[in-house]
Amino acid sequence: MDIHELRRLIAQRDTYSILETVDVETGDRTVLQEFDYVIEAPNWTRDGRLLVYNSRGRLYTYELTTGAIQELNTGFAIDCNNDHVLSADNTQIAVSHFTYEDATSRIYIIPFTGGSPRLVTADGPSYLHGWSPDGRRLAYCAARGDQYDIYTIAAEGGPETQLTDLPGLDDGPEYSPDGRHIWFNSTRTGLMQIWRMEPDGANPTQMVQEDANCWFPHVSPDGRQVVYIAYGKDDVAPGDHPANKHVEIRLVSSGGGKSKLVAKLFGGQGTINVNSWSPDNRTIAFVSYRLKA
Repeated sequence: MDIHELRRLIAQRDTYSILETVDVETGDRTVLQEFDYVIEAPNWTRDGRLLVYNSRGRLYTYELTTGAIQELNTGFAIDCNNDHVLSADNTQIAVSHFTYEDATSRIYIIPFTGGSPRLVTADGPSYLHGWSPDGRRLAYCAARGDQYDIYTIAAEGGPETQLTDLPGLDDGPEYSPDGRHIWFNSTRTGLMQIWRMEPDGANPTQMVQEDANCWFPHVSPDGRQVVYIAYGKDDVAPGDHPANKHVEIRLVSSGGGKSKLVAKLFGGQGTINVNSWSPDNRTIAFVSYRLKA
């Protein structure tokens, strides 16, 4: 048994998961379903019908109108983590899967209707976070040597392009819907904060300055708003995003400025690792957690 399977089994034993949505304007929360094991990182399909989440290495869909759950056919990729992203046309899903040869995460693309995974990143560890709106490139966090930085690669595979190289951790890269920026989080100023840059890595700009450690910026489909998860400054190290912490989901204009609180919850790792905006720009899907007695 590898360390990833052991971690999942421990989490399944100790944690309940609550799949929820929250209205970003009113803060109203809706519980969709509870699970007596760990699920993570819901994506919303562009037709508004399904959420995609991962659990125990596999991917599932949750139908919002009926609550029906169905496992996606991901071929041999059955050790997927919480970094999975749908293509803009929703015909494909890219996943980060721990390969059996070395238990290292690499990125694969799979037809959304099911099929054989196609390897994209030859090197690992590589953790997917973004897919360009034109479908041509993927953005991801990867360790090459001793440091994690942000890279992009053609969806067909090939040579990767390194976008960041400053000391500290850069993570969570996600394309804006117009393709003009990549949003990401970085410890380059001390605390983990929210940044964006041009798709070639030029002009990195800090967009949020919080007295907190802020992770995983997700841009709304209309490009106007960004949500992210915030840990208390003294609750975690800046470069860490553990599970089972008291955290906040916060909202900020994509032009920057003062953020507002959307929700407080017990969560962290697994809550909103990937973009979970509804197609109408109004609602976020997320996972909160509760420890078993």
